Amino acid sequence: MAKPAKSDRQAKIDQIRKQQKGADARRNVAIIGTCAVIALLIIGAAAFRPIKDWWDQRGFEDTELAAIGAPASVCAEPITESAEGSGQHVPEDQQVTYDASPPAFGPHWNVLGLAPVPIGREFYTPEDRPELEQLLHNLEHGFTVMWYDESLTDDSEAMAELRAISRKFSDTTDRRNAFIVAPWTSEDGEPFPDDQEIALTHWSAGGVGETDPTKQVGVWQYCSEPSGEAVETFVRDYPQQDSPEPSVAL
Repeated sequence: MAKPAKSDRQAKIDQIRKQQKGADARRNVAIIGTCAVIALLIIGAAAFRPIKDWWDQRGFEDTELAAIGAPASVCAEPITESAEGSGQHVPEDQQVTYDASPPAFGPHWNVLGLAPVPIGREFYTPEDRPELEQLLHNLEHGFTVMWYDESLTDDSEAMAELRAISRKFSDTTDRRNAFIVAPWTSEDGEPFPDDQEIALTHWSAGGVGETDPTKQVGVWQYCSEPSGEAVETFVRDYPQQDSPEPSVAL
C-alpha cells in the first residue's frame, strides 16, 4: 500500500516542478519583453530629439536672421568694460573663476586640441558644452558667444529659435561666421543680471585693426528673449576682425 502513496506524492512533486518551470519560463519571457520595450523606448527617445530638432528648424530655413525670435527691443544697450591685461594663458588643468556672468574676456586655455573650439559647431547644450576656458579663447580670436540661461532648455520655442540663429552662421568658409550659442549653467557662476535669459559677448580690440592692448574691451548685451535682429546688429558692430587675435587660424 506504500508504493501507490509514494507514486502519488512523486506525481504531485513532478506537477509542482512542472508548474514552477512554466512560471519561470513566463517570468523570463516577461523580463525579456520588458527589457526589449525599454530598449526600444531608449532608442526612440534618442532618435526623437534629432528628428524633432530637424522638424522645428524647417520653418526657419527661408527666414532671415533678423526675423528670428523677438525684436531687438527685448535687449538692453551693449555695455563695455576694459579688458586690458586680461589675455593670460593658463594650463589646461587649471579652472578659472570669472567675475562676470558670463565672461567676455579673461585668462583662458591655449592648448592644441582643447582651445579654441573650432569653427563648424555653432550650437551646444548643457550636456556637451566646451569648458568656459575654451570659449574664452574663442572670444579672444573674434568669436561672438550667445549665451542662454540653462532654464531655457525647457522652452521648446526659445530653443528652436536659438538653434535657428546658430544655423545662420554655419558657413565654415566665412571667418565672419565665428559664432557660438552656448548655455550658462548654475555651476558656471551667478545668474545673468536683471533676470535676463540671453547674453551676447565679444572680446573687442577696440576696433578693427587696433593693436594697442589698452584699447581692448569686453562687450555684453543682455536680452530677455532670443533675438535674431539683435544678433545681426551685434555681429555687424563687433565683427570677428575686431578682436585681440583676429588673424590666428582657428
